[in-house]
Amino acid sequence: MKISNFEEYKEQYRLSVEQPETFWADIAKEFKWRSLWTKTVEWNFTEPKIEWFKEGKLNITENCIDRHLPEKANDVAFYFEPNGLDDIGRTITYQQLHDEVCKVANTLKSFNVLKGDRVCIYMPMIPEAVFAMLACARIGAVHSVVFAGFSASALAGRIQDCDCKVVLTSDGAYRGAKDIPIKKVVDEALEICPCVEKVLVYKHTNTHIELTEDRDLIWQDVVPNASAQCEAETMDSEDILFILYTSGSTGKPKGVVHTCGGYMVYTCYTFQNVFQMDLSKGSKDIFWCTADVGWITGHSYITYGPLLAGATSIIFEGVPTFPDAGRFWKAIDKYKVTHFYTAPTAIRALEALGLDYVTPYSLSSLKMLGSVGEPINEEAWHWYHKNIGKEKCPIVDTWWQTETGGILISPLAGITPLIPSYATLPLPGVQPLLVDDKGNEIVGNNVEGNLCIKYPWPSMIRTTYGDHERCQQTYFSTYKGLYFTGDGCKRDENGYYRITGRVDDVMNISGHRIGTAEVESAINAHFDIVESAVVGYPHDIKGQGIYAYVIAPSTTKNHDSLRKEILAEVTKIIGAIAKPDKIQIVSGLPKTRSGKIMRRILRKVAEGDITNLGDTSTLLDPSIVDEIVKGRL
Repeated sequence: MKISNFEEYKEQYRLSVEQPETFWADIAKEFKWRSLWTKTVEWNFTEPKIEWFKEGKLNITENCIDRHLPEKANDVAFYFEPNGLDDIGRTITYQQLHDEVCKVANTLKSFNVLKGDRVCIYMPMIPEAVFAMLACARIGAVHSVVFAGFSASALAGRIQDCDCKVVLTSDGAYRGAKDIPIKKVVDEALEICPCVEKVLVYKHTNTHIELTEDRDLIWQDVVPNASAQCEAETMDSEDILFILYTSGSTGKPKGVVHTCGGYMVYTCYTFQNVFQMDLSKGSKDIFWCTADVGWITGHSYITYGPLLAGATSIIFEGVPTFPDAGRFWKAIDKYKVTHFYTAPTAIRALEALGLDYVTPYSLSSLKMLGSVGEPINEEAWHWYHKNIGKEKCPIVDTWWQTETGGILISPLAGITPLIPSYATLPLPGVQPLLVDDKGNEIVGNNVEGNLCIKYPWPSMIRTTYGDHERCQQTYFSTYKGLYFTGDGCKRDENGYYRITGRVDDVMNISGHRIGTAEVESAINAHFDIVESAVVGYPHDIKGQGIYAYVIAPSTTKNHDSLRKEILAEVTKIIGAIAKPDKIQIVSGLPKTRSGKIMRRILRKVAEGDITNLGDTSTLLDPSIVDEIVKGRL
């Protein structure tokens, strides 16, 4: 299953395109199935209808946990690194993981949770969140994890959309210096969610909470008394494993549906190949993905992928800047982390705070660095490579989406030749193509277009929960017979792919297509810039002008001088055509709690349409929007 050199990658890729059914069937056979499939794949992108490993029977938790027990019962599945440095961490072996998952699963069964019922998980980044996910999967319930930073109304909307029967939560959460009252948010949400019958509350912060009689139970009062044996439910390959909501630029969030068999095969395969961990008995390799299980990265590369592969990984409760900006690097040294996977947002934020927080730490255990969430700009790539990887660690710049379930385009660590800020090449089984606005394929290299995928891969979206038409309209209607990613992309002379950003984040400046990510990368190359966001706005002469929102340290020199330097930098890196017409210096950007910049708001401000900014309640800091509006140019 694991590719060991570049020639092997090319051969595996060729096989996966020429004989996709044989390719994926051979990989799938390495897992534990209760009965094998009758057909490897059946699909059309018109309805769409995608079925992998048709009629195959399995339970994903048997593959995550039970099959490892003969050899790895006492091996570490997770290290838990808590928020505070003085808080006590935990070590969870595969046997302990099995027992805890079974106890939670049996508790859910005592609440009359049946196969197919939906369970909402609204918890901080603690091991119990992972136990909860796997417990649902164990009994065939569908988990819907909601990031524990969303507001009560956002939580209620998600619970209502998929008609959740039970909510698993905690009393509170620690996030840096903050204590967040999690249960209070749940209580408020449930005022309008009559579908919820039970709430199970893990006591984590010992915050005072109100318990609703006949509905609320304390985890520590119930779960430890449950049996540590729970027979895994037999699931069909296409039964729903989970629903995960993702924001659209308009309308209510979409409930992206992933199913059991294909998701299992693909997340394990990509984990093994992209990160290239040594998973042999006695290996000291440790994987750390800094994401939250509230997002797809946490589902695929904290919970399912690493466990399916039998890896040891870290669950981290805290934030990268608490108690100071050396927290990541301190933890890497503490656990001897070998494989580190984080977001460009975090890298840029830490870069801006200087090397004083990096130099006290050796970081000598690191073998690989990864990047996820958005394309990493070149300047951040070099900083990461030089200062964290000491120029000896390959960087895997991974491109994928909530809808794809797993990584689609990425280097394989130590195997694929790298170019900074390029996602490089598709994984075996992934068939990308570029099209123009009319849907015509753009062939050859040194080209740019809209990124589509022409053949299904096992972990792709099956539907949007309760609204299949929305799935069809969003992903399969723009270009006939293709999955449309919504991203623009360049393919260079080597056939390497570079994601240029969302297609609606591509500007047409005097007839030239310019990706916002490209301009941002150029601005961020200026040594005084922390972060930037670029949008297009109506321009009398050019059609569209370029509006840049730029974060600079408060100590920065005269803003006019800075603007001139930025223009010079962009001209130098891209050309005069890409020079921003307006540069607004801001103290922050409107971001979701996962670190995604809400460009929709920035576009509205740039256009002068400040009366219709939409819902800002789920932003990390809604006050930033007021500041940006007041300072608009």
